[in-house]
Amino acid sequence: MKKILILYPHFPPSNLAGVHRARLFAQHLPSFGWEPIVLTVHQKYYEETLDINLEKLLPSTLRIEKVKAFKVTKPRLIGDIGLRAFFQLYKKAKQLINSEKVDFLYIPIPSFYCALLGRWLHHSTGIKYGIDYIDPWVHNFPRSNKTFSRHWISTKTAKILEPIAVKKASLITGVAEGYYKAVAERNPHLLQQAIFGAMPYGGEKEDHNRINNLDIEPYLFEKNKEKIQLVYAGAMLPKAYDVLEEIFKVMQQESLLFSNAEFHFIGTGKKINDPGSFAIKPMAEKYGLWKTTIFEYPQRIPYLDVLVHLDNADAVFILGSTEPHYTPSKVYQGILAGKPILAVLHAKSSAAIIIEEAAAGKVLTFNGAGDIASISEDFAISWKQFTDYLTSFNPENINQKVFNKYSAHAVTKELADLLNSVIKQN
Repeated sequence: MKKILILYPHFPPSNLAGVHRARLFAQHLPSFGWEPIVLTVHQKYYEETLDINLEKLLPSTLRIEKVKAFKVTKPRLIGDIGLRAFFQLYKKAKQLINSEKVDFLYIPIPSFYCALLGRWLHHSTGIKYGIDYIDPWVHNFPRSNKTFSRHWISTKTAKILEPIAVKKASLITGVAEGYYKAVAERNPHLLQQAIFGAMPYGGEKEDHNRINNLDIEPYLFEKNKEKIQLVYAGAMLPKAYDVLEEIFKVMQQESLLFSNAEFHFIGTGKKINDPGSFAIKPMAEKYGLWKTTIFEYPQRIPYLDVLVHLDNADAVFILGSTEPHYTPSKVYQGILAGKPILAVLHAKSSAAIIIEEAAAGKVLTFNGAGDIASISEDFAISWKQFTDYLTSFNPENINQKVFNKYSAHAVTKELADLLNSVIKQN
C-alpha cells in the first residue's frame, strides 16, 4: 500500500473537535490502499482536558508517532501547540519521510502554523503535500478591523503566512468548498498546480454503537417527559450570535408556545476548560429565557459524553452562521443518534441540503446577514411544524441511502481518490 503521513498535533485523547477529522481518515484509509502514519504531539503537552475513552475508538493497528513540545510558559506567551512543537514535528516528519518512503504528507489545519511544515518538508525531502482546511485560515473575525487587536494581528499574520504554506501544495481540501475557495483566489497558481476537493465531516456509526458498551451516563440534565429537550453541542461561532438573538426574540414574544421547550447548549463557553465562561447565558438572561427555556454548560465535555447526552435528548438543535460555507459536523451526530433535527442554517450550507435529502428533520434557512430578520418571522412557525413532526418521527424513516454518502467511510474514499490523482501527476 501507498503510505500517507498525517501530521496533526492534536489526536486522541485530545477532546478537540478537529481530532475526529484525522482519526476517521486514518481509520478508513487502509480500505482504499493507503497506509496511514499519524504524527502528533504527546498528550502531556495538551492544554485541553483529555478524553481517555477516545483512544478506545482507534484501530489497534494504527501507527501513531508522538513528539514532545515546549511547555506553556507563565505568563502564557505561546499557547498554540503547533507552534510549540513546530521543530519537533519537522524533525520527526523528515525522519519518517526519508526512512519509511512516505508517498504523501497531509496536514489538516488548524493549527495553522503546521501548514508551513508542508512547504519546509517539501523543500528538504521533495515530498508532495496537501493542506486540509477544517477552518478557514485567512478570516475576518469580528473586531479584525481594530488595529493591533488580537484578531487584527491574527488576520494580518495569516495573510502573510498562508501564501508561503500553500505555494508548493499538490492538494487543497476542506470541509466545504467555501473553506478553501478564497485560497485559490488569493493564490491563482494553485489552479494549475494543485487538485482541490471538498469533503464534509463524515458520520461514524460505530462511535454511537460504542457508547452502549461504556459506563457513561448523562449528567448535565435529567430526562423530563413534560418537556421537549434539544441539545446543541459544540462551539459557538462568532457569526452565529446574531442568528441566535433573533431566535431568542421569538422565544420571548411567543413564551407560551415555547413553554414546553428546553434548549441545552453544551461546550459553548468562550474558554473550553472554564465552566464559568458563559457565552449563551447573558443573552438568555436579556430575554428572560435563562433556566426556563435556555440552559448552558460552557465547559467542553468528552466526545462520547456528548453522544450520551444526544441519546438522552428528544432532538438535536443545529445553529448556523451567516457564512454560507459553515457545515456543522453535529448534523451527522444527530442523524446517527437517531434523533430528529431542528436546524437554522444559511440557505447555501451543505448541512441544510443533507438534512432535507435524508429526511432527518426540519430546516429553517436564511440568506446571510442581511436576511436574519426573516428568522423572527418564521421561527415560531418552524417550531410548530417541528413539534408536529416529532409526534410521527421514526429514525427508521431517515433515508440512509442519502446519508451513506456522508459516512466517514464514503468521505475517506473521496480523499483516497484525490490522493491517487495527485500521485499520478508528474
